[in-house]
Amino acid sequence: MEIMDYIMEGRLILIPVLYIIGYIFSKTQLIKNKFIPLILLVIGIVLSLLIGGNTIIDNIIQGILVTGATVLTNQVIKIKEE
Repeated sequence: MEIMDYIMEGRLILIPVLYIIGYIFSKTQLIKNKFIPLILLVIGIVLSLLIGGNTIIDNIIQGILVTGATVLTNQVIKIKEE
């Protein structure tokens, strides 16, 4: 089982969106790097709620999952760069 098995198709677009937002935050240094995942979590939940289509709880869970996938992807990319 992968995390992608749990993310709904309509929410997959949020992964690159959150990645780009996180990349912008890290390059502009508007926010300390340690706070970026937390801010991405809030943004991911809000965007998932805006997409709608399910219960509020489902949307919150989807926001958490897409944020987790985004942060995991970022960490894998960092490891490959080393």
